[in-house]
Parts: sequence; structure tokens; C-alpha cells
Amino acid sequence: MFKLALRNILRQKSRTAMTLAAIVFGVSGLILTGGFVADVLTQLGEATIHSQLGHVQVFKQGFYEKGSRSPEKYVIDDADQIARFAAKMPEADTVLQRIRFAGLLNNGKADWAIVGEGVEPDKENHLGTFVRITAGRQLKDEDTSGVLIGDGVAKALALEPGDTVTLIMNTADGALNTTELNVVGVFQSFSKDFDTRAVRIPIAAARELLARDGANSIVLLLHRTADTALVKDLLIPRLQSLGFDIRDWVELSDFYAKTVELYRTQFGVLQWIVLIMVLLSVFNTVNMSVFERVGEFGTLMALGNTRGYVFRLVMVENAMLGLFGAVVGVVLGTLAALAISEVGIPMPPPPNSNVAYTATVRVLPNTVLLAFGVGLIATLVAALLPAHRVSRTPIVDALRYNI
Repeated sequence: MFKLALRNILRQKSRTAMTLAAIVFGVSGLILTGGFVADVLTQLGEATIHSQLGHVQVFKQGFYEKGSRSPEKYVIDDADQIARFAAKMPEADTVLQRIRFAGLLNNGKADWAIVGEGVEPDKENHLGTFVRITAGRQLKDEDTSGVLIGDGVAKALALEPGDTVTLIMNTADGALNTTELNVVGVFQSFSKDFDTRAVRIPIAAARELLARDGANSIVLLLHRTADTALVKDLLIPRLQSLGFDIRDWVELSDFYAKTVELYRTQFGVLQWIVLIMVLLSVFNTVNMSVFERVGEFGTLMALGNTRGYVFRLVMVENAMLGLFGAVVGVVLGTLAALAISEVGIPMPPPPNSNVAYTATVRVLPNTVLLAFGVGLIATLVAALLPAHRVSRTPIVDALRYNI
């Protein structure tokens, strides 16, 4: 049967070519679109992690919901102890502390409301590989009176590196405190809104201004993003009962979660479109091919072959077509993905961002297997009805097609 099926495929060259083209196009399209979407989501995730959030954050319960209004009420007094504990985890790369404050930044002519962070500069620079310095340089540990300002703050106050600004803020007890700072650099993170109000100063300076030790959040940067859920699950039973909230970067980034949902929905719709396209194309060519060969199948049944044999013969022919087309589609799709990745796809900045990026097409095993399965299964499903119809055609009626 397999030898006969192969001969039939090779005999119908035009029909075979049309069927294979539909399968190859569909499989290759799924690999390319799936790989592109995966790369966009991966780069978006890494940009979110390495510009601001890290992989996992620990803070007092209630800080995530209310801390932006009153950060002084959610200071972790034993932050050093928790940071040392987290740093001992083998999955952790860097553990850093942040303390948040709000205030006004004055350039001598105007005030600008800011949301500031006291950070550990060298550790922050290690985390913030997606933070782009547009002027000046990064903040360093030795910059005791230095300040790194967001791009939006710099534009609002017309500031440049080397300028002196006055930071006005309240201490934890409500008293007014001020200090003069030197602008060392201007940065752009992944979030345009964040850059509009953000300033960063060394954590020691922030604690002195607030007259309060500790930190509002402890940020864990891991060696691998894939370990995020594991580390979070290890921290929850040890810290949650002590009044701490542990959240990963996906929970902290509402924009990323909604973007993932959007892209996955779009890709799901695209998969169905490709599946239907392959089904209709293969069904059309298979149906025409089978109709032209009704007399041939009638002769086979007249010579003693069963209807089941004819049904299986048509299905085997299309299984071979589906298998070959899916393999060719996987090969061509993979080669096209690698070629596109070498060149890259220039992408504009995402919504609420200033930073453009270059996308690639990732070749993922799950996407390749899905595309292969869609190509093969769609071909088999498209052949079911024509195979059933021709196998149920009465022998006498089928033989008339030979006249």
C-alpha cells in the first residue's frame, strides 16, 4: 500500500505541488510568527527586569498598594538581615536594597515633584543593564552627593550633568529637610512614566535625609529568569508569616502581563487562521485529485479490494504529503528564522517607552512541534471527507468514470 501510495503522489505532480505548498507555507508561517512573538515577550520581560524591577521583590505587606503615598510607614528595619539571607540562595546573583521618598527638586528657578529612590549604586548598575544613560554617567557608590535623574525630569527642569539641584523632602517624622546634589547623569529606563518623575541617590544619603535606616524593598536579581517562581516559592513560607509581601516581576508589571495576554490571544487567532487555511487548501486539492481518480478507485474495488482499503490508501497518500510538507516547512521556517535573526527586525519603542529595540525570531522546540503537528494533522483531517466519499461510491457508478 505504501509503495502504491507513493507512486500515486509522484504521478499527480501538479496536485502534489499545490498541496505541499499550502502545508509548507502554513508550517513556516507558524514557526516565524511564534518565534517572533516569543522574542518580543522575552525581550520585553528582560527589559522590565533589568531596568527597574529585578526578578523578585520583598517588602512589607501593604507597601505595594499604599506605599507610594506613605513609604515611610513601610520601612523594613531589619533589611540588612533579610538581604543577607536572600544573598545566600544559590539562585541569587545580586541582592540590593531601595528606600523610596517623595519630594521636590529645585533648579533655582522652578520646582518639580519627584519620586526618589535611595539605591546601592554599584549593585543597581549591575541590575540595570537595560537602563540607558543619555547624558553623563551612572551613579557610583562614592557619589555621596550625586543624583541620577530621569530623562523627563531633566527636560522639565532643563538640567544637564554637572548642574546643582536642591532636593526638598520630609523626614520620616514629618520635618522638612533639604540638601544640595550634583547631577551626574540622565537615564532612560523602559518606562516613560517612571523617567518623568524618577531620581536616584545613594541609599546612605537617602537614609540621612529621611532620618531613618532600613529599606522599603529588597530586590533579588537571579542568575536565570527561569528560577523566579522557585525563589519566590522558597521565600514565601519563610517571610510571609513575618508580615512581608513577596512578589515576582510579572506581578509587579501590569503592562507586561497585559501585553502577554494580548500577544498570546493574537497568536492563538493566527494559529486558527493558518489551520483553517491549510485545511481548506488541502481539502480543495485532495477533493479534486480524488474526484479525478474515482474510476481508478472503482477498478480497485472491482478487482476485489475492499472499501476500507481504498479509504486507507487515500489517507496514507495524504499522510505522506502531510509528513513531507511538515518536515520541509520546519526546515524552511527554521532557516528563515535564523536568517532573519542574523539581520534583526528594527522595532519602534513599545507604548509608554522611549527605547527602541531589535527583534529576532526565536526557534523554540514547542513552536516547531506545534507547527509540525498542525501541518500533519490538518492534512489528515482535510482528507477524511474525500476519502470517505470515494470509498462509499458504488462500484458501478465509480466505473462509469472510466468511460
